[in-house]
Amino acid sequence: MNISIIGYGKMGHEIQKFAQEKGIVIASIIDSKEKSADYRQINEKSMEGADVCIDFTKPDAAVENIRKIAELKKNIVVGTTGWYSHIDEVRRIVKENGIGLIYSPNFSIGVNVFFRVIENAAKIINRIDAYDVHGYEMHHSKKLDSPSGTAKAIEEILVKCIKRKKSVPFASIRSGSIPGTHVVGFDSSADTIELKHAARNREGFALGAIMAAEWIQNKKGVFTINDMMDEIIGAE
Repeated sequence: MNISIIGYGKMGHEIQKFAQEKGIVIASIIDSKEKSADYRQINEKSMEGADVCIDFTKPDAAVENIRKIAELKKNIVVGTTGWYSHIDEVRRIVKENGIGLIYSPNFSIGVNVFFRVIENAAKIINRIDAYDVHGYEMHHSKKLDSPSGTAKAIEEILVKCIKRKKSVPFASIRSGSIPGTHVVGFDSSADTIELKHAARNREGFALGAIMAAEWIQNKKGVFTINDMMDEIIGAE
């Protein structure tokens, strides 16, 4: 598999490093501003030899990037967030060009396993009224959004599975160099059960993006990482 990396920020560098370690050929690195990138624009020349493109750019560029890549008949992994209000347009672009696209707000395999663990636990807690639920997340001081997108996704799972809960607000901590950490707690008068995921670095995100590129390579249509996880671990 040959990949093109769209966006040469921190994630782009991590994906490059991980791909090289795995013997995956990097056909090109494209970034409109980064001087060390191979190309500035998405076009036939910069996409030559690529089987799949991995996009980690910015919300205002994502849809146009998808359009350009799709017109060149390349399958796409989209790690960029903030464009989901345009999902209908993206579905149309993908269908018209006969390509495959997979997107997710979080490509970390560990986080997506964590989502499944939380879902199963929440289904049990739904049957035991003695337990309430809470959550908190911690990140480094430079992370601006609060709560994190991952925390919002966890809250959606909890509210869906625990019928008596209409919301599960997450507390947020921003300090120093704390890696991304998410904790869900189930609390009763007798005890507390906690589930925790802590990221050590960006490697898990790069692993997930590469796995997604391999998974989407010969597919057509729009998918999310849930579709890939269903295939990997088996859907109920």
